[in-house]
Amino acid sequence: MRQNQSATAQARYPDPTGSPLCDSAGLFCFTPHPPTTRKDRMPGHAPPLNPRIQFWPTATLTFMGLVFGLVMGLGAPLFTLDLTDLGYGTGMVAANSMMHALGALGIAPFMPRLARRLGPRRAIFLALMGAGITLLLFPLSHSIWPWFPLRVLLGAFCEVILVLSESWLNQITDNHARGRVMGLYNTLLFIGIAIGPALLSLTGRQGNLPFFATATLLLLGAAVTQAPWMVAPPPAAPTRHRLWRYLWLAPIAITATLLIAMLDAAATSFLALYAIQSGWSERAATLLLSVMLLGATVMQVPIGWIGDRTNRRSLQIILALLACGGALLWPLAMHQPAFAYPLMFVWDGAFASLYSVAMAAAGNRYRDGDLIAIYALCSLAWGLGSFTGPAISAAAMQASPHGLALFAATLCGLFALLPLILKKSV
Repeated sequence: MRQNQSATAQARYPDPTGSPLCDSAGLFCFTPHPPTTRKDRMPGHAPPLNPRIQFWPTATLTFMGLVFGLVMGLGAPLFTLDLTDLGYGTGMVAANSMMHALGALGIAPFMPRLARRLGPRRAIFLALMGAGITLLLFPLSHSIWPWFPLRVLLGAFCEVILVLSESWLNQITDNHARGRVMGLYNTLLFIGIAIGPALLSLTGRQGNLPFFATATLLLLGAAVTQAPWMVAPPPAAPTRHRLWRYLWLAPIAITATLLIAMLDAAATSFLALYAIQSGWSERAATLLLSVMLLGATVMQVPIGWIGDRTNRRSLQIILALLACGGALLWPLAMHQPAFAYPLMFVWDGAFASLYSVAMAAAGNRYRDGDLIAIYALCSLAWGLGSFTGPAISAAAMQASPHGLALFAATLCGLFALLPLILKKSV
């Protein structure tokens, strides 16, 4: 009798360590897990995962980050330059650009319900298809006014792609590799944003080719989501019925998103101007901005690797203090270009990695509908930061020649206090 029970248990859990069982080709794997404990079954808390990175799903979902970045990097200059060529001023360009953010903010509160009803895989597939079809509609318009609702749609579709692919990737990644994988996702996103303008220069802006090329990329991404290895976590409802209650569950991650959005929008908008006002040439100031963004691209995976091997709360404090101290050095660096370039490279690498480290910490504690709800709140925080960051930084630069540096240092310094005060939150 005991032998039969032992055989049954062995059939259910062939390897007590939870190692994956794979076919002869090693392509499809199944990971048996021992029974979960009561703590593992607590709503929203992450049960044990496969200690081996799932290569094909991880590669596919990080590819979604690259696709999102390409759409953003190619679309923003494409729409701006097309409107400028038609004779419209900066006010119309800004109003049209805000439509993308409006779509992202509008869909964010409904993201948990969307993921629960459709599942992440189907929702991402439909969003990729919808974004591709939306882009194909732009050249058919003989007036710019349809561009406004089309950009709202495009912003909503892109937000679904970003939130659900990143939260899905966060869920399937074990804690020992979560920092590196989330850093890789954001690295590819930044690479996509950087490649977008270069791709536009290859396709040219005249005609419909840029729209067709981007739509093709989105439709290719939709096809990849249907691959047999793309098995999404089962849809699960959030344990809290009101979205705002997740602000108290993950205040550090949500505040990190707000901080990144505010300073990212402020730096990309005003860093070059700050350098020019300090005596730099326009070309050198633009290069400084490019070097800064390169730091955010290169350093996220190494810092994620450090986060996988150390305490992420302590790492967030260190990164925030580095960002605070680095920003305080901007006034000095503006008079020493040889110091400014490495400083901005390291500063943005440390600063941008705050988001990856914070979301890795959130993914270690929460799963399923709860994690998607946290990402939805982060989307709202990002939209709020993107709107307020440039306005506050502009006011700071009017108040002081080094207002941008003081604004960045103040925000990073205040954020460093959060992990110290909220010791039980992520």
